[in-house]
Amino acid sequence: MHPEDPGAAAEQPRQLSLLSGYPPTPPRPDDKGVGAARPAEHDPVARVLLDTHVPHLDRPFDYAVPADLAAEAVPGARVKVSFAGQELTGFVLERTADSQFMQRLQPLRRVLSPLPVLTPAVARLAEDVAARSAGTVADVVRVAVPPRVARVEKEVEQRLAETPAHSTGLSPQAPGPSHDPALADYAGGAAFLAELGGGGSPRAVVEVMPSHPAHDWTDVLAAAVGAAWRAGRGAVAVVPDQKALARLERSVVDEIGAEHVVRLHADDGPTQRYRAFLAAATGQVRVVIGTRSAAYAPVDDLGLVCCYDDGDENLVEQRAPYQHVRDVLLLRAERTGCAALFAGHAVSPEAQRLVASGWARRLAPARDVLRLHMPRIVSTADSWHAARDPLASRARLPEAAYRAAREGLERGPVLVQVARAGYAPHLACERCREPARCVHCEGPLGVVSRRGVPRCGWCGRSAHSWTCAVCGSARMRLVTVGALRTAEELGRAFPQVPVVASSGEAVRTVVPATPALVVATPGAEPVAEGRYSAGLLLDGNQMLMRPALRAAEQTLRRWFNAAALVRRARDGGVVVVTAEHESAVGALVRWDPAGHAERELAERQALGLPPAVRSAALTGPAPAVAAFLADLRLPPAVRVIGPTPVEEHESGRDGEPAPHRVLLFFGYGVAAEVTRRLRATRSKASALRKHGPVQVRCDVTDLL
Repeated sequence: MHPEDPGAAAEQPRQLSLLSGYPPTPPRPDDKGVGAARPAEHDPVARVLLDTHVPHLDRPFDYAVPADLAAEAVPGARVKVSFAGQELTGFVLERTADSQFMQRLQPLRRVLSPLPVLTPAVARLAEDVAARSAGTVADVVRVAVPPRVARVEKEVEQRLAETPAHSTGLSPQAPGPSHDPALADYAGGAAFLAELGGGGSPRAVVEVMPSHPAHDWTDVLAAAVGAAWRAGRGAVAVVPDQKALARLERSVVDEIGAEHVVRLHADDGPTQRYRAFLAAATGQVRVVIGTRSAAYAPVDDLGLVCCYDDGDENLVEQRAPYQHVRDVLLLRAERTGCAALFAGHAVSPEAQRLVASGWARRLAPARDVLRLHMPRIVSTADSWHAARDPLASRARLPEAAYRAAREGLERGPVLVQVARAGYAPHLACERCREPARCVHCEGPLGVVSRRGVPRCGWCGRSAHSWTCAVCGSARMRLVTVGALRTAEELGRAFPQVPVVASSGEAVRTVVPATPALVVATPGAEPVAEGRYSAGLLLDGNQMLMRPALRAAEQTLRRWFNAAALVRRARDGGVVVVTAEHESAVGALVRWDPAGHAERELAERQALGLPPAVRSAALTGPAPAVAAFLADLRLPPAVRVIGPTPVEEHESGRDGEPAPHRVLLFFGYGVAAEVTRRLRATRSKASALRKHGPVQVRCDVTDLL
């Protein structure tokens, strides 16, 4: 337990006496503290982390361990406890011999399961993540530990009871197949695998080469996982989405066998997910692959953490405290001293910073090897094409792109990457070009099909009799063209060729090697058997013009990932990009992800922007944000921007004031102190309830 407030020192210590927001626990005839039941003979005190969203309860609480629960209340077990007249779920963090509140402790109500679902290592990681993200440990644990499925727990308990005490359930490691050639073409790749296989902890950022006919990024990760596993250590690999997970699973299974690996993914359902989680928690397997929550997998003797495409926005947790998988794995590698690997066709500025600081080494193919295994990249904005096709900069499908598609269809499928899903997500007035808005809520109007009625993207109402509020015109024009509209246009241009759409909720994973036009949004590109014969990267200018700090970085990442699905140039593969951005297009043509990331990082350092510095956002009603800032007492080195309204159109809705936001920028040297103060101020505000709630988010690059 943490000490009580010194101001209450004159009063007899009582663990729950200062907890705002809960009524005092009513006395019960059997509530006599430790003496109510015979305490455990050894370590009769359990420190319990409550599963609660309340920030000022983000600390362990002491409970007495009755003798009849002593064997089951192990560190990591789920328990039920009494708290302020309620019964709450919690996790046992540790067992100790005494407590400051020994005479007033309430006993544990019951142990839901003796299985250690929150291992000490993961509990420490959750505290590290909460400290870095200015969040609560309970919120992080809620991501790390899946919801309980009692039937699965009984299955595992029965299996463990039937397993001999000396058996770990793990098969002895065998040499098995190896994907070492996957890293043989990378400078330093063989040395990395040798060090990892010898029990070392190397750390690297891998620039995965495109279009290699024998292996891809999945084989790079599988080779590293296999090296750690054959050395008798565990491994955790995280990918952005289910499509990537299915590809990685095939390669890892080929590397070490299906019986030695489990996957953690929410779409597998609660039963299968919890069964896989318990297999790792009880030491039955040492290799876990999955999406975001897999970063916390309770793997024994962890030797490697790895991540694919760390710049993908899917790797940011959507619940508080909104942590990024990359940061979780970095904290885990630092805490455990294990190896770390971040791989991708693109290089994020954060990954480049790891290389520049010396924390990680760079693994990249030599330029001659890269040129041998990459498609030919054609830019329609270069001087040669501009001179021969003056309208190329205005056409959505320039002549060079049309020709590449026509020739590519003679050899196989052609990939067409577009910016948006749907048909026409945004409309505008045909006369004055003013964006078409809903008359009810001011939301953007769009259409979902060729003959569809314009519909609001916010409230869903149809706009049957719309007229422009500026000029009075009743006619609209398309502003943006989605994947469905693009597929329709290409179908008319190539009438004898099948057109496949992959976007939104209808995402294809694989397409055959037969000729077809595959229209996909970024991240939804299917993998083609034998790779695509050509790729068209459309709407690049539209993606690059987004008013966001990471617009160029994210667009280039999406280009690299799409181009990597195309055959190499010696096999006829060609990629046509139609954007005009000199820096991003030049990096794609040269296939220089590290060079672009290095320039981005240098510019951010000059401007004092992430990831050269860290950031945080405080969002809430203006008076609450001002009060929060006053209590925060930031160090002088912190740069404060705002407060500013978040969205003007929400002002006054339902009688509530418009939310305001303050941005904080601070260096890594003071980051620990700033996040500590953010957590403390948030906890104080929760306990005293002096003002409205203020949301705290750290590393908010999606808001910049």
